[in-house]
Amino acid sequence: MKANWLAGLAIGALLAVTAQARDGGAAAAATQAGAEARTAVVLADGWRFIQGDPAGAAQPAFDDAAWQPVRVPHTWNRIGYYEPRVGVGPNTAGTVAKYQGVGWYRLRFPSPARASGEKVWLEFDAASRIAEVWVNGVRLGSHAGGFSRFRFDATPALRPGASNIVAVRVDNSAPVAGSATADVLPLSGDFFVRGGLYRPVRVIVTNPLHIDLLDHGGPGVYATTTSISAGAAQVRVRTRLANDTGRVANGAVVARLVDAQGRVAAQARAVFRLPVAQVSEQQQDLAVARPHLWQGTADPYLYRLIVDVVDGRGRVVDTVAQPFGIRQVSIDPQRGFLLNGKVLALHGVGLHQDTETSDWAMSEADIARTFATIRDMGANTIRLTHYQHGETIHTLADRYGLVLWDEIPLVTQWTQGEAINPTTALVGNAQQQLAELIRQNFNHPAVAFWGVANEVDFGPNRPDFLGKPPAAIADPKALVRLLDQQARQDDPSRPTVMAACCQGDPAAPDIVGLTQATAVNRYYGWYYGKPAGIGPYLDGLRAKYPHQPLALSEYGAGGALTYQTDDPAGGPADIAGPRQPEGYQAWVHEQTWPLLRDRPWLFGTWLWNAFDFGSTVRREGDSVDVNTKGLVTYDGTIRKDAFYYYRANWSAALTVHITGRRYTQRAYPVTDVRVYSNAPRTELALNGRSLGGKTDCPNRVCVWSGVALAAGTNVLTATGQFATGAVADRIEWQLAGAQAGAFRIDAGALVAAHAPNAVFGSDAFFSGGTARSVDVFARGRAPVRPDIAGTRNRDLAATFRAGAFSYRIPTGPGTFTVSLTFVEPAEQPGSRIFDVAANGQAMLKGFDIAGAAGGPLTEVTRSFPVTATDGVVTIDFVPVKGEAVVSAITVLPRR
Repeated sequence: MKANWLAGLAIGALLAVTAQARDGGAAAAATQAGAEARTAVVLADGWRFIQGDPAGAAQPAFDDAAWQPVRVPHTWNRIGYYEPRVGVGPNTAGTVAKYQGVGWYRLRFPSPARASGEKVWLEFDAASRIAEVWVNGVRLGSHAGGFSRFRFDATPALRPGASNIVAVRVDNSAPVAGSATADVLPLSGDFFVRGGLYRPVRVIVTNPLHIDLLDHGGPGVYATTTSISAGAAQVRVRTRLANDTGRVANGAVVARLVDAQGRVAAQARAVFRLPVAQVSEQQQDLAVARPHLWQGTADPYLYRLIVDVVDGRGRVVDTVAQPFGIRQVSIDPQRGFLLNGKVLALHGVGLHQDTETSDWAMSEADIARTFATIRDMGANTIRLTHYQHGETIHTLADRYGLVLWDEIPLVTQWTQGEAINPTTALVGNAQQQLAELIRQNFNHPAVAFWGVANEVDFGPNRPDFLGKPPAAIADPKALVRLLDQQARQDDPSRPTVMAACCQGDPAAPDIVGLTQATAVNRYYGWYYGKPAGIGPYLDGLRAKYPHQPLALSEYGAGGALTYQTDDPAGGPADIAGPRQPEGYQAWVHEQTWPLLRDRPWLFGTWLWNAFDFGSTVRREGDSVDVNTKGLVTYDGTIRKDAFYYYRANWSAALTVHITGRRYTQRAYPVTDVRVYSNAPRTELALNGRSLGGKTDCPNRVCVWSGVALAAGTNVLTATGQFATGAVADRIEWQLAGAQAGAFRIDAGALVAAHAPNAVFGSDAFFSGGTARSVDVFARGRAPVRPDIAGTRNRDLAATFRAGAFSYRIPTGPGTFTVSLTFVEPAEQPGSRIFDVAANGQAMLKGFDIAGAAGGPLTEVTRSFPVTATDGVVTIDFVPVKGEAVVSAITVLPRR
């Protein structure tokens, strides 16, 4: 029927829709006929592309010879890069491409040889963010939304036996009022909407009597496990039939489940009579005896669901075959997530669909590598944020048992400018994208939740994020309720969810309860307080909403590879600037995960994010246009320390990982060594000398405190003893000769300031007090950095520790010179007075910085000798009036 065309087509790979073998010769013959009834060819090579909007590009005679040859998937954007000193990733400032606007694609392809009445369809897995399609100058239609599959009937436009031209105009213009994309979600978000045909394109040929291809890009076959009981399960299959034969069609729909061994586990047949040019839905119930359930990562068993359409002469004229898992999901406010009636604690990651090497145009191999990394971490769930992701990752999740949260791109904003209500067109686009999300992913057993919104309480709470605050703030509740109702109607078998930003903030609308379950995005230790605050916050939510299932949909912190800290508790992170040390990110996760694990009523937890990702609203860490909260770098090559913390806690894979491996040039001669290990016993050695072993370390974090480093190279080896043998990790640290025996502390600093003639460490060895700075940092605005008089190192002097506090510095025995640097941040003389003692001896009595300096923001230093008979220099700062403060401390051996 189509053999000649398929044999000669060199522009794509044949993807014939085939069915599993079934018992009996007649059944096998019907399956073979079905395999020939529908064909699909990927259109990957031979495309030509131009950035811009040339007139007449849709017409067949248009000359595209000067256009760029490209392969689809393709995007014209490249977003985000690391600074050159990081040495990670292929992108640079010169390769970044942020164009938002129109691009055109054209392709010449041979017309399929087809029998009379056969239909030819063009299928696009995604085109961002709006697309118009022509074949041979005939406009097939348009699609608004950059994340979902859509199809057009190309049959009337094709030229039989001749070459054809498909032309596609794609537009990813920013959605501002009056633009072509103004009513196409998302309107905003912490990610960049790329442009292009960034997922595969296909030509599909079917018989005129076929399973519907125009149901929001779905497969036309939808299966639901309606019951599971002891030894039996019921699966309801709905099949949409389309009759384009030109006459009344008679026949039957045969649905069956085939097990992994190729045996038919259940089968049903329904007879139909379908009028001309009509679409009807056939429903069948399959009874499966002794079903093998899909049980997540423990046992992701898949059947194959095969639906044949048989015409009145007994010929199989169409077939759809898809993997299918028999399972049911639910959420309980007390017990959490239930899979097949049993509690499954969900712990996983959020994920964007980009990688630095190919941006949004990820190949199947790219996606497989991404997925393998997440599995290696030990995650058992992925939140596919903040839009519909493609078929490949859904298929992988089915196969390996990871539970998915799917969602539409209703992110933060749903109105333009001063408008209080969304336009009718925007509401329609939200409903369209939700319908596409549900139809296209309906049969994936991995999908457990339909997400209808993300942080729509953020816009009202933070109008500065969207620009000038409006006179009146829009209320998201009506739109969310509408989408919730739609999702429940389209698929009652999965709960609806929403990710909220700001529950508990007075300015935010209360949106809990608009969906069947609510999750919150809450970054304690980053945007809010200390990491320990997440526990009481979640408990407060549960007390307020005892009957609402709750989860944590985002948490985490930024982590830059080239910024390091000696003590993550030493100062605040720079949430919108460079100082985002990798060790601080790991510490936030160390502090957070035990609090989440110990609250089993949470139906899931998803850290943010699996990978660094491109976002043009960011300039932070050691990157440009990259969100640094990933546990793996944007290009996927480097796993940060926090990755291994979760691997040790979540995965059965043997894990031993020494943290701080990129902090190679050490500031202090004495430090703690942390090892993430799930070994029953872990031993640490320094330069071949054992420092002892630790067993069953709390939260899989083994800590050796006060490890003394030698000048030069220090080789650390951690060895975990497992039942199957030893697993070791090895790193090297360097300690410069000038640092041996010396302690130079940048008080109040999470990352030490650069000093031209000496190396300072970040704030460490302290107890009590709080870290502060004379500088003022505000997200979205340039920091205010006041001048400091009398200093050779302004940044060193700017941070300080304040309150009542002490330093206990492990110098070893000897006599040392202690030098203290002070800067009065704001007070006048006489307003701040404190004492300083060293090893119990008063060194400064009634010290008044402003009085000594003549006013605030002027550096003052004081020095004195100290003898450490017990190997420790203790410095106590005792307030008399107001708080004590210190900006820097140096403790150097007296020569």
